[in-house]
Amino acid sequence: MKFTAAVVVFGFLSFVSARVQAQSQAPKPDAQCPVTSPNGTAAGEDQVDPGSFGNPQVSVGPFGLWPDGTVVFKPGGAGFVTRDGSLGMKFGWRRGVSGQLKIDGRRLDAVAPPLRSEVPSGYGHRGFQATYVIFPTEGCWEVTGTVGDAHVTFITKIVKIADGPAWRRDVP
Repeated sequence: MKFTAAVVVFGFLSFVSARVQAQSQAPKPDAQCPVTSPNGTAAGEDQVDPGSFGNPQVSVGPFGLWPDGTVVFKPGGAGFVTRDGSLGMKFGWRRGVSGQLKIDGRRLDAVAPPLRSEVPSGYGHRGFQATYVIFPTEGCWEVTGTVGDAHVTFITKIVKIADGPAWRRDVP
């Protein structure tokens, strides 16, 4: 009887230990940067786009929200580094209403200059719009895209590994 009780207790403790270890190794949401997850809404589109986030008027995507909400600038990776050390990445947007897209944003976890953006012409007044969003620093960023009175806001984490991407670019 004592042997059976010992086996049961040992089994229970092993089970609890394995659960605690699995939970400690599971990815945890970053409480310091509550990144936005896609909601599938693509502005001006009838179909769901699993990688997009927004509303029927303005959305970011099909390439805009990055895996796990983190934009990683790494050697050999996408994006560029400017002369002043800012980090630039291409973001796609969709406009379901007519107008010029404007992008602004701020760092949430520390003081930093506002982000900059490049919104080239040639994409018309509605539909897809390619842009560059240029983050002055790493960290947790709130980004807002606005077309007329419509807007969408998302949160993303910016991380730079080593020297970042090889592409160096001067921007205005």
